[in-house]
Amino acid sequence: MSAPGADGVLIIAATLFLALFLAVLPLPEWATAWRPAWVAMVLVYWCMTLPERVGVGTGWLIGLLLDALHGTPLGQSAAALAIAAYVTAKNYRRLRLFPVVQQALWVGLMISVNALLTWWVRGIRGLEADPGYYWLPVLTSMLLWPWVFLVLSEARRRYAAPAP
Repeated sequence: MSAPGADGVLIIAATLFLALFLAVLPLPEWATAWRPAWVAMVLVYWCMTLPERVGVGTGWLIGLLLDALHGTPLGQSAAALAIAAYVTAKNYRRLRLFPVVQQALWVGLMISVNALLTWWVRGIRGLEADPGYYWLPVLTSMLLWPWVFLVLSEARRRYAAPAP
């Protein structure tokens, strides 16, 4: 179903841009703190399944876009996503063998790194930091990981991204 020669690039880009859209989609005030880390989850998935195509550079570029969309200091999300991409790509063989529940713990760890970096940068800038705002997305992302994994796996199969 994919275009000849596309080799899944379009589905990777489409899922990353969908994650960016979900990351900035307006939510009610009470739900904002619970927003899952969509971009990090999608990036971790692609780094785990196609580390030769999606890696640190992709994490950095998507992070810069996320910084621009959120209005955060340029490089804050980029650094966090690049770190998550690097660590995931280095461990992709092991991660593929994990059951989805253990992968959810890995996703939680990668999003925790993102939360720590964001919390640290806000502290350096002298901004007030509510701990719940940073740690609730870790929980919701871990809980949603099995479904995100299934949806992205099906999209990869359906639109001909190369299998690992």
